[in-house]
Amino acid sequence: MRPRQPPPTKTDSVVDVLHGVAVADPYRWLEGDNRDPERMGRVTAEVAAWTDAQNAYTRAVLDALPGRAALEARLRPLMEIGSITAPAVRGGRYFFFKRDGAQNQPILYVRDGLRAPDRVLVDPAATDPSGLTAIEWASPAPNGRVVAYGTYRAGDENTTLRLVDVGTGTVQTLTIPGKTQSPDWLPDSSGFVYQNLAEPTDPYSARIRFHVLGGDPAHDPLLARQLTKAEDEVLATTWGPFSTLSHDGRWLVLGYWLDTKSNDVWLIDMDEFRRTGEARRIVVSTGVPGIAVGTVVGDTLLLQTTKGAPNGRVIAAPAATPDQTHWRDVIPERADAVVQSLGVADGHLCVTWLKHASNVVEVFDLGGRSLGTIAQPGIGASSFTVEEDRTEAFLTFTSFNYPTSIYRVDVRTPAAEPEVWERPPVPVDPSTVEVEQVWYSSKDGTRVSMFLVYRKGLAKDGRVPTILSGYGGFNISETPAFAGTLFQWLEDGGLYALPNLRGGGEYGDAWHAAGMLERKQNVFDDFVAAAEWLVATGWTHPGRLAVAGGSNGGLLTGAFVTQRPDLCRAALILVPLLDMVRYQHFLMARYWVPEYGSAEEASQFPYLHAYSPYHHVRMGLRYPAVLLTAGEHDTRVHAMHARKMAAALQAAAAASKADPRPVLLWVDREAGHGQGKPLNLRLRDVVDQRAFLRWQLGVE
Repeated sequence: MRPRQPPPTKTDSVVDVLHGVAVADPYRWLEGDNRDPERMGRVTAEVAAWTDAQNAYTRAVLDALPGRAALEARLRPLMEIGSITAPAVRGGRYFFFKRDGAQNQPILYVRDGLRAPDRVLVDPAATDPSGLTAIEWASPAPNGRVVAYGTYRAGDENTTLRLVDVGTGTVQTLTIPGKTQSPDWLPDSSGFVYQNLAEPTDPYSARIRFHVLGGDPAHDPLLARQLTKAEDEVLATTWGPFSTLSHDGRWLVLGYWLDTKSNDVWLIDMDEFRRTGEARRIVVSTGVPGIAVGTVVGDTLLLQTTKGAPNGRVIAAPAATPDQTHWRDVIPERADAVVQSLGVADGHLCVTWLKHASNVVEVFDLGGRSLGTIAQPGIGASSFTVEEDRTEAFLTFTSFNYPTSIYRVDVRTPAAEPEVWERPPVPVDPSTVEVEQVWYSSKDGTRVSMFLVYRKGLAKDGRVPTILSGYGGFNISETPAFAGTLFQWLEDGGLYALPNLRGGGEYGDAWHAAGMLERKQNVFDDFVAAAEWLVATGWTHPGRLAVAGGSNGGLLTGAFVTQRPDLCRAALILVPLLDMVRYQHFLMARYWVPEYGSAEEASQFPYLHAYSPYHHVRMGLRYPAVLLTAGEHDTRVHAMHARKMAAALQAAAAASKADPRPVLLWVDREAGHGQGKPLNLRLRDVVDQRAFLRWQLGVE
């Protein structure tokens, strides 16, 4: 099938001289209105018209692909597999989210007891039948009589806090807008501590406040706020403050992110604050590299920390004297596993370890003595939900060949067979799928692990259609997870490969550091080496290989396409960062300067410019077929990245002497970065992407 030509795109003559280097930017106009910082990136009429033309071209190509209707019919029941979350238990009630069948969004439910029937508490479709409104979080009060929950629309993530009465289902009048995050309640349910933005249009205005029920949120007292650029140029570009309130309401653990792998920590005596109005800070750790998060139990501070322990450890200190000189190890660092999370359950410490990119949950007493590991179905990704006032806990387990399931356990008997609490039915047979973990060498000799997922009995004939996906950034770990739509690809004889690239958190803080700032090229080298391994070991060849990634993973696939266009046939570059010279000027992207660096700094410009995908598109070079996506309501990654990259790749394809491969752009006008997207739009996206890959890889 030969697609029509993409719509024409004009070019600018913009050239910036940065640190003595001339940097051409022929599609600067596709950023939008840049007349002043307040209007940075707003869509102009000209950009909107160009986007409409690109969307129309993309739809004409994708909608006409042979077999699309049959593919959608196969994928629809896989997309309609239900989902459920582990419950939060308050006042004897169980609160959780569940989505059934064709419902666009998960619904907030409550059970008035462990065996009670499900009862709808908040259904976003009741107020927005379009399916564009989503509930981001829910925080039940300790008495179980009221729930704070946060909603946003069309993917903008600008969450508004509301309260619902659990007994009647009545939504109360209180609203707290401004990207409000899930609050921590006082033990008597009379108020809560929360974080939001002082100015919703300013992503760098985070603050932490205290609200008493019945009060006016406009007068909520301030506990902490993000520093402005005038106060501290460096701290103003980090992630700002965060907090955790102890179960008894006495202590607030206050943190401030210094970069993507470090934070400062203090304690605030909330009894003193409520009495005097002064949020006096008691130093726990300041100016020391590493992350520390946790809570206070009784009079003891418990922290999960990488300070002095790249793989993590659990420490304890007196709340009255919590600074690092008084820290003592409760659970020491391990060389072969990473501390991923810490929970407290009625005198028990529950640690989720990450080992070889999969999880295990271990229970300890408060002295650090191991009581055993929680029994789980196999090797996969697990999370553990606990409450400080009970030993009842919930294990969420998933793997590539194991549907996401919720198990009820008792931390006093970790080895006991867990009880299935809820598991949505799936219309596939997971036992038909093989999961294998392999290791390969990257360019510099570093050993990297990778998951391979394929149908049992699949022949390694060198022609297997393969999707290679990855992320590699922000300390985020890629672990085994069930995805129903993947089964269509596997049933048709495809292979799915997921490497654990540097920049992620799979192997501790050092693994993350090895893929950030001036070491970011390591991530791309790891990904290229994964593709080369798949070819060298006889799984596939470049004509049957596709790469896929979103957000930071879109940067990954964009770099792959520009650095090794010979190594794959097709690429999905989804909601990506691609202009790494100017990314920091848009939306909330200055938060990522500690991870990537900034071209404004003379020492950081060279390596950013060296890999920035947009700046390395070469005219006349034959690139893989590419599908780029963006969201008009994205508050994280600006759509300008995908727009400018699409224009550059289309120009390169037009200048190529070879038969050009298609470059498609889809800018979703009803979505953001992907969060909260309704089922019908997610189905359209999966069908688009899978049909595109099947077409390009020659899958019948």
